[in-house]
Formats: sequence, structure tokens, C-alpha cells
Amino acid sequence: MPFSKTTEKHTEEYWTKHFEHFLKPTIEECPELEALRSEPLRGDVLKQIITNIVNCPVVVADLTDWNPNVFWELGVRQSFKHGTITIAEKGTKMPFDVSIKSCLFYNLNDYIENEKFRKRFKKAINDSLSNPDKSDSHVLETVSGRGTLFEIIHRDEAIRRVKALISECKHNTAVINEIYEIAKKNQKTPAKRIFVTSRFRFSAIELLVTNRYLDEKDNFYKMAEDVIDNILTRTDQLNIWENSPTLTEAWFIDDEKQNEFEAEGIKFMKKLRKTQRKLELSC
Repeated sequence: MPFSKTTEKHTEEYWTKHFEHFLKPTIEECPELEALRSEPLRGDVLKQIITNIVNCPVVVADLTDWNPNVFWELGVRQSFKHGTITIAEKGTKMPFDVSIKSCLFYNLNDYIENEKFRKRFKKAINDSLSNPDKSDSHVLETVSGRGTLFEIIHRDEAIRRVKALISECKHNTAVINEIYEIAKKNQKTPAKRIFVTSRFRFSAIELLVTNRYLDEKDNFYKMAEDVIDNILTRTDQLNIWENSPTLTEAWFIDDEKQNEFEAEGIKFMKKLRKTQRKLELSC
């Protein structure tokens, strides 16, 4: 609500009395609640106000006189949490963005109307406490939940990550094939031995295993963990190649190991492509 004068009728003193003598006593008829106006305790005023707006279980916004700060604070609240009640003096015309959500109107000059407001107001407070996730914010409705902006962004990010995984798998397949061919040549002509400078990549798959950001079953992540283990094992062999060339090359050209690595990579790539198609068809 405003702190300072908004009209000739609604002075700073009016807003203080409006809170202290009307809103606060009404709210505190709910015994577990304490009604507070956002006031600076210390330090940055705006930071304290934002902290209060975001943390409180219920926020009441009085939209009388269309105070810009009040609308800004309402926007902050509705970007983070439900549990917001909008009120205004009778006769206040609501802007479109707010009018599509219900607003409770009080009339301090009409006792009967005001008693009706108080009952509806307390009912709204109790509903906010009992159903904290009940939607009353168009912002949160738009950016969270199935088919919404949040899910679209999450899906697009997941698709980019899956593409990175596929690219990483292709790179690692090319590296292992290069190693296999060079190791075989070295075994035939050890005097002309050369070493592979390429290295395996596994940052994308590590992120997948750590964060589990794809909606897949445990066997998918077990497959990903096996891929990492095989990559790390082959990386260790690459690191000792120059110190132990004959043994390392024999290890790399073991057909059984080579076939196992290729089969595992092909299986994982197929699963990733299937996941990519599923994500692209979603939303």
C-alpha cells in the first residue's frame, strides 16, 4: 500500500490509519497472523521490501489510486509466489491486467458493505493459508507448469544438451577409431610409432549423470554411467601410452574391447536420438 499522499483525500496520515485501524485488526483476527507494512528495519529500503514481499505467506495489495510502487510490488510478488489478495476502495476502476483477477472492494462509508468485505477478506486470507499453491498469479501460470513458458524453455535447453551429448559421442567414436587404427599400424611398424593427440570428451555426459535433467528411467542413467566409466578407462590408457607403448597398443586393439565400446556407443546414441525426437514433439 502507499506510504505517502496519493490524493487530497488519501493523505499519508490516511494510509497509516487505514492500516493501523482497519486492515491490521481485520487480518489479525486470524490468530496465527501478524500484519506488517513493508518498512525498512535497516540497510537498503528496497531490498527489505522485496524480501518481505517474497517471503510472507500472504500479501495484500491495496490498489486504490493506482500507486505505481504498489503495482510494481504486486508484480514482484506475483513473479515468485501465489497467496496474493488485491483490494481497493469501492469505485476504483481496475486496469485490464489486474481486473481479470478478482479484487475485493471495501467501502468505509457503508457499514453493511464493509462487513461483507471483511468476511470475504478473511475468507481469502484463510484460503491463501490453506492452499498456498492455489494459482492467483498470471505470471506464475505463464512461466511454470506443463505447456507453459518455463516448460518450453526447459525443453529447448534439454534439446541443446542432448545435441551436445550426441556431438560428444560422435567425437569419442572418431577418437577410438583413430586410436584403433594407429595402434594397429604401430604394432606392425614399431620403429615408426606415432601417438594419438586427440582426447576423449565427457563433460556433457558428466553433467547428464550429475544433474539427471532428462525424464528417463534408471537404466538410461546406468547406461550413461557405463559410458563414462569406459571413457575414463580409455583415457587412463591414453595417458600411459608413451611410457608403455606395446602393452597399451595391445590393449587398444583387443577386438572384444573395441566391439564392446562401439556397441555401447551405438546403443547410447540411439537412445539419445530417441530422447531428442520425444523432446522436439513435446509441448
